[in-house]
Amino acid sequence: MKHQFQPLPYAYDALEPTIDAQTMTLHHDKHHQGYFDKFTAAIEGSALENQSMEEIFANIGQHSNAIRNNGGGFYNHNIFWQSMSPNGGGEPTGALAEAIERDFGSFETFKEAFTDAATSQFGSGWAWLILKKDGKLAVTHTPNQDNPLMSDADEQGAPLLALDVWEHAYYLNYQNKRPDYVKAWWNVVNWDFVAQQYQQTQ
Repeated sequence: MKHQFQPLPYAYDALEPTIDAQTMTLHHDKHHQGYFDKFTAAIEGSALENQSMEEIFANIGQHSNAIRNNGGGFYNHNIFWQSMSPNGGGEPTGALAEAIERDFGSFETFKEAFTDAATSQFGSGWAWLILKKDGKLAVTHTPNQDNPLMSDADEQGAPLLALDVWEHAYYLNYQNKRPDYVKAWWNVVNWDFVAQQYQQTQ
């Protein structure tokens, strides 16, 4: 099968104190694994087994809710894990930094927009930095396990950075204080990965 479940790119406790080991273990081994298992079961025996996630999302309206929700959960988490690093934090550099300044005015303005997207998403969902087809960066958010690659997304684009704001991503440490989780999360953002995504999707 084209789709494979990958281990975390770092140890479960590598992001402490921002995200604790118990949350990472449950999140990756239970939630993410569950999405993957249900997604692969939903596409088993169909042509979708050999399609990329991007191809599946481009025609998401043709597929079942099981494929939409679990395929989104599988893909979104892959971006989320890579969006973080034990050596993360700080600010981007190079071409990515220049693009952020060009399209948002400053890194701080971008950070405020992304934080607002993450904290204002009602219920479960995601915040994203995306590269749109016109070559400009944008911040958006999606409900549930939707993402900006889906053909019916309010704002479409290639994901560069993802933040999971489902309660299971932060509740053990932060309880209902999502803004505290989002504020702490900036300390582990993997700007090298975001820059790589930006370079590959231009």
